[in-house]
Amino acid sequence: MRKALFERLEDLVPQMIDLRRDLHQHPELSFHEVRTPKLIADFYEELGMDVKINVGGRGVVASLEGAMPGKTVGLRADFDALPINDEKEVPYKSTVPGVMHACGHDGHTSTLLHLAKALHEQKDQLAGRVVFIHQFAEEITPGGAKPMIEDGCLEGVDVLFGTHLWSGFPTGTIAYKPGRIMAAADSFEIVIKGRGGHGGIPHEALDSIVIASQLVGNLQQIVSRFINPSSTAVISIGSFHAGSAFNVISETATLKGTVRTFDRDVREKIIGYMEQMIKGTCESSGADYTFSYDRGYPPVVNHEKETVMLKEAAERVADVKNVVETEALMIGEDVAYYLEEVPGTFFLTGAGNAESKSTYPHHHPMFDIDENAMLIAAKTLGEATLAYLEQHRYETEEVNT
Repeated sequence: MRKALFERLEDLVPQMIDLRRDLHQHPELSFHEVRTPKLIADFYEELGMDVKINVGGRGVVASLEGAMPGKTVGLRADFDALPINDEKEVPYKSTVPGVMHACGHDGHTSTLLHLAKALHEQKDQLAGRVVFIHQFAEEITPGGAKPMIEDGCLEGVDVLFGTHLWSGFPTGTIAYKPGRIMAAADSFEIVIKGRGGHGGIPHEALDSIVIASQLVGNLQQIVSRFINPSSTAVISIGSFHAGSAFNVISETATLKGTVRTFDRDVREKIIGYMEQMIKGTCESSGADYTFSYDRGYPPVVNHEKETVMLKEAAERVADVKNVVETEALMIGEDVAYYLEEVPGTFFLTGAGNAESKSTYPHHHPMFDIDENAMLIAAKTLGEATLAYLEQHRYETEEVNT
């Protein structure tokens, strides 16, 4: 079955690329996906597969029953885009101003759809069930994973596999990691409330911009001086907004940023230290403030057994040239919620290629993927699926005998 599956996936590459480019041209932001879930549902309906729409909101879940009984494998892909203007000059450039697939979710979607098609064509040889989970709104908390889980997308699922096309690794690489592979991703907003005034008479005002500037530097001391150096943590200010005129001292200044951690205790310590630092900085200057903190996705924690199975599956795929254990990444992913419910693993499929200009970082306006990576992702997910179903089929047969 493997040989036939892989050959069929190779035949489907042109269709895989065409669909990915169609999605790239028509991106949709998190929680605003309309065309994309309809396209996904229509794809499965044309195959004659069981499909559920509006799962948890805008999610789509399709199910494939093999001819023989067995375990159930869940495969997950996300499909939302980002509020970034596409600056690439390619035929498939985004047609939506200010919105683009800058993280590879278009490739994730096309990969999973065509793997489903290839598996569906060989369902007579399949012992078990495969659930294809197409998730909306990964990029923005609270995300689409939790509501989809609450709506039953993992019902009956024994294991979950997922991958992220990754421009940071060259095409032909599969990167895995047992345990924590991605961080908890939180966000915060700080509003400094001073007293506005004339830029030429600063002593009659209370400069929120100066106070906020001091706070930007002060907050960096939390990780460097208050958190154990052996613990990994990040505090980053991503937005600083204040005022609108050159000669006016702004009454307010707003800072927005993110905190990334792997450990729950470290996360809570950082929140406490931030509150102290903000309060102290503002009180010493006579300013008021508001501080809001949003706990985002938990860390992505891969299960040991399933990660080893994935690694071994990748090593059997001829197109995979390099299987490496990656370092933990400080990015966030709500695939974490699935892995809190069922065993499984989330891995990276290299999609970087200098010749195709696909080495820009994720969330960059020039971001692109090497489309050849989709075939590698599909084969690796397919191999892991078959390996899991076959292993448990044989275990079941041994018990029955």
